[in-house]
Amino acid sequence: MDGDSQRSMWDKITHLFGKAEDNLEQAIMEARDEGDVEAEESNMLLSILELGEKQVQEIMTPRTDITCLASETTIQEAARCILDNGHSRIPVYKDTKDNIIGIIYAKDLLTYLVGDNHNFDDHVNKIMRQPFFIPETKISAELLQEFRSRKNHIAIVVDEYGGTSGLITIEDLLEVIVGDIEDEFDAPKEEDIQKITDEQYLLHGRAMLDDLNDIDIPVSSDEVDTIGGYLSLQAGHVPLVNEEFTVGEWKFTVIEADTKQIHKISAQKIAEQTLEDE
Repeated sequence: MDGDSQRSMWDKITHLFGKAEDNLEQAIMEARDEGDVEAEESNMLLSILELGEKQVQEIMTPRTDITCLASETTIQEAARCILDNGHSRIPVYKDTKDNIIGIIYAKDLLTYLVGDNHNFDDHVNKIMRQPFFIPETKISAELLQEFRSRKNHIAIVVDEYGGTSGLITIEDLLEVIVGDIEDEFDAPKEEDIQKITDEQYLLHGRAMLDDLNDIDIPVSSDEVDTIGGYLSLQAGHVPLVNEEFTVGEWKFTVIEADTKQIHKISAQKIAEQTLEDE
């Protein structure tokens, strides 16, 4: 085995970045073509560069999908929530999710429960930790460094008005680089965009418009980022089940929704003859 084959991944990164001048992405692609790095390694390097460009709002779990506990929740109820959801850290709010006041850690709860003076009826605010707040616009690579320096693994993302926008963990950031990290507690993840045929897709309401454009479903907006938000904007309200919308060559039908948001949408390309008839 030659010297190049024996170099560690980090040796390769140092070697590669040392010869890059203005365009690291171009240098990585050239190194892959020349055999200096494997395809899998080059993909990881490109993902690291991508992390330096992404804002946390592009990666975070949105507010509507966050599992939270009210400050009046008892220790026993919190333990049940952790068992049911498999999360090791859960935000605590007072009154509304816009007012996150702490984070419950599973290991703190276990430590409390095995202590001599524990009380199942105590509230979670007795053992919660201070939350770490960050703005939506924070660059993901910077946050990863902060997580390391603070020895923290979770942050609450807030919007420009101080309201809760979402939640992000160190696992979310690492998944940008290495792909999905699953453990025994993770439920099967439903894709935001599921291809049925070349002309039909099943979409989650949170599917990003940019991702739809990537599969030739041209929907764009300066006001919203998701297809659910787009259809709600077009309707002027949260659409009801079976409401239909035509955008260019595509018909969108709401197939699952509640009073707050759209959950699932059918996207069907309209036949050329139908378009002519219309």
